[in-house]
Amino acid sequence: MKLNTITPAKGSTKNNYRRGRGQGSGGGGTATRGHKGAKSRSGYSSKRGFEGGQMPLQRRIPKFGFKNVNRIDYNGINLDSIQKLVEKTKLSEITPDVLIKNGMASKNDLVKILGRGELKSKVTVHAHAFTATAKKAIEDKGGATTELNFIKKKEK
Repeated sequence: MKLNTITPAKGSTKNNYRRGRGQGSGGGGTATRGHKGAKSRSGYSSKRGFEGGQMPLQRRIPKFGFKNVNRIDYNGINLDSIQKLVEKTKLSEITPDVLIKNGMASKNDLVKILGRGELKSKVTVHAHAFTATAKKAIEDKGGATTELNFIKKKEK
């Protein structure tokens, strides 16, 4: 092996291609960008969703629905979930803090008690809202419901 015979491995190096450097470069006068048009100019970038002048997809598809800005989102918790929590923790009073501690709600959630399932124990529940069936089921077992105050969005 001699120093003058050493060459890099095949495919490990490549020649730099100098775009737009005259006819001898092989790119010619257009620098391989084709003839005229926006794509041949420097600084070109296409608009998101642009389809060459054809009406873009986001404008072809009709709009529908709306987002009610006055909607109040509750985290719904059913009676069967409360029953499991009572059996697990042996508590007689359920508050949003207890629900947060047990991973059933997060600290900014408004809690609404829903009526699915069966409640077997007497329990006092504090929540931001109750469905009629949930309230009736809790009170039928001798428990109590307390609706917590929260600030609703101002009406115009």
